[in-house]
Amino acid sequence: MRIILTYGTFDLFHVGHIRLLKRLSELGDKLIVGVSTDEFNLKKGKKSFFSYAERAEIVQSCRYVDQVIPERDWEQKRNDILECNVDVFAMGDDWVGTFDSLKDICDVVYLERTENISTTDIKSKLAKINKSELDKIELHLHDLIDIVKILSDN
Repeated sequence: MRIILTYGTFDLFHVGHIRLLKRLSELGDKLIVGVSTDEFNLKKGKKSFFSYAERAEIVQSCRYVDQVIPERDWEQKRNDILECNVDVFAMGDDWVGTFDSLKDICDVVYLERTENISTTDIKSKLAKINKSELDKIELHLHDLIDIVKILSDN
């Protein structure tokens, strides 16, 4: 049995995640996914929209994933590879070279990310939409204040 291991935050689960997990699952017989805990994300300076439990449940529900484990720190990868008898450690190509030190215990593969989609981009677009909507509301509030002033003067 060929076992594949990857890690990620998997916040705002999207088609890029699905495509990555599908390609990872095609590399072997079993795909294990380490999902970053909320505490680990804080150490990395990240804040997820969904809690660890919710993200782990979402990832586990993906048909390409066989097992989900918590990712608690950077150092656990070597231990997880050994404990789970991992054959291939795989990450997105934005991590190229970062985990080459694990090549002494398994194959290390970096897969291309899905173009034009990332959680960071989604969050950025949502923030702009929210800012735009808030600006519109603020304009309407100023209009209402002006109307109230006019009415109270009469």
